Amino acid sequence: MDWHQAIGRLREQREPAVLVTLSEVRGHAPRHAGAKMVVSLDRVWDTIGGGNLEATAVERARAMLRDGATAPTSISLRLNDKAPAEHGQQCCGGEVTILLDPLPVVPAVAIFGMGHVGWELARVLDRHQLDLHLIDSRAGQLTDAQLTVLDGPAHVHAHHAPVPELVLGQVPAGTHVLIMTHDHGEDAALCDSALRHPHLGSVGLIGSSAKWQRFRKRLLAEGHTAADLERITTPIGLPGLAGNEPAVIAVSVAAAVLQQVQAEQAREVEVR
Repeated sequence: MDWHQAIGRLREQREPAVLVTLSEVRGHAPRHAGAKMVVSLDRVWDTIGGGNLEATAVERARAMLRDGATAPTSISLRLNDKAPAEHGQQCCGGEVTILLDPLPVVPAVAIFGMGHVGWELARVLDRHQLDLHLIDSRAGQLTDAQLTVLDGPAHVHAHHAPVPELVLGQVPAGTHVLIMTHDHGEDAALCDSALRHPHLGSVGLIGSSAKWQRFRKRLLAEGHTAADLERITTPIGLPGLAGNEPAVIAVSVAAAVLQQVQAEQAREVEVR
């Protein structure tokens, strides 16, 4: 597996890594500028030339992973017998600059219900670095032709799920869930199931206050507590943004979700 394939595999497995690039070479070095490798906490894919320069880069990359670094950094190394070397000397005679670019685990969002609002929302969120899960119980709502409009940086996972609640157990920990299916019965079942999955992030439900009051009674009857129900935000979206057109609702919901994602990332930085 080369460095490019490794990035794809690590993203699917939601494992952080660092992309290491030999960004500049002056004089003689084991490899030309542009050589790359990927470093995780326990594996390395490809090479930038071996020896002290590679071992130093791997050590620095793993320190970045342990620290939760998100900003890229560069280091320069001289390849001669007078240069400091913790991992053996390299006497090629040149000097190299190495760029270390973190590849963090991106946030995950799951949209349950790919109707008019769901698709508008998917188009907005597709423009962001996310793992984007699209789920519908109707096969015709997630066709290959429809998915071709999503060509942004988001990594899209399409799920045709006759029983969509099952997907809640498959999405990654911390996934932000948005419930907006075509069927209120399906929405209620998803709310019930979401409350039984503590690994999820925020849970949002589209709909009116009257809809939520009916759901609230049903969920309490199912054994959930009032404190449990506080995990569900409804209605979703930014307050005060008028308009009931699908595109307006989608922009409002996307903005609210991205606010939650940013707040979560800020809390993680504070913990570190």
